[in-house]
Amino acid sequence: MAGGTGAARAADAAHGQPAPPMRPVQPVQPVPTAPADWAAVAEVLGRPGNMLRDTTYHTGFPRRDLLVVSDGVVVTPGLALGTHAAFIRYADGTTMLMGDMVVTERELQQVADAWQAHGIELTALHKHLLAQTPDLWWVHVHGHGRDAVALARGLRAGLDRTGTPPPVPPDRRTPVDLDVAGMEAALGARGSVEDGLFKVVFVRRETITDGHLVLPPGLGSTSAFNFQPVGGGRAALSGDFAMLTEEVPQVLKALRRGGVKLVELHNHHLAESPRLFFTHFWAVDDGVRLARTLRTAVDATSQTVP
Repeated sequence: MAGGTGAARAADAAHGQPAPPMRPVQPVQPVPTAPADWAAVAEVLGRPGNMLRDTTYHTGFPRRDLLVVSDGVVVTPGLALGTHAAFIRYADGTTMLMGDMVVTERELQQVADAWQAHGIELTALHKHLLAQTPDLWWVHVHGHGRDAVALARGLRAGLDRTGTPPPVPPDRRTPVDLDVAGMEAALGARGSVEDGLFKVVFVRRETITDGHLVLPPGLGSTSAFNFQPVGGGRAALSGDFAMLTEEVPQVLKALRRGGVKLVELHNHHLAESPRLFFTHFWAVDDGVRLARTLRTAVDATSQTVP
């Protein structure tokens, strides 16, 4: 019968009969993969990636080609210009692509056209910095299908319309002029030093789904804090804070009480559950003082270190 279950339900309703309950869609889990599983994706993207927590293939595209100044601070790529993409394989054989891309205002429209032409959707268009030269935008992208290489080609089609430079190995040896031990104590978490920055990440405790797909822990649901030394133990702070709906007011208040400037309030997904909001923020202050403020904000949420 044409229409199948949907037609039968409509007929029942027309005759005053209660429609049978809809069968719930079972969430689909991500499956573990290894770098070798993504070799063809890496070839298309033109650079290697790395595995995060055995399920997420992550590739960075930092905009080292741009000289960006915000609030009198020269912004390094690791502080706020860290374009990245993640690929996840699922038990039903499909692949999800998610990413956050840095584009100049001049690049934005043609990049969006290229991604949309390849079936990659834009789920957020926002700012990480209050004011900057040149004018920049950050674009969240999303793709889902059975051909991971096709998703990679679509992503590359957009990136090729930007000035994104070739990759270079990360520098984990450059010391940072910050009281890292004091900041870690204030945050209650260990961080990492990379490319001259101190970084700390917190992950939501809840299981997050995007439609019927379960997101791996930390994918699109992290609070990431980046500290760039500016001298004398002071840091430029930029980051992204993941919050449930009811947590938003308390987090924003905690940040402002600590003198942190609010930049953006937005979503990363279109159909996630539970609903998540994200705020970007900015400050220049003593590193330990900033860490204490962030800890107060973290305490208003349900998050932990990875």
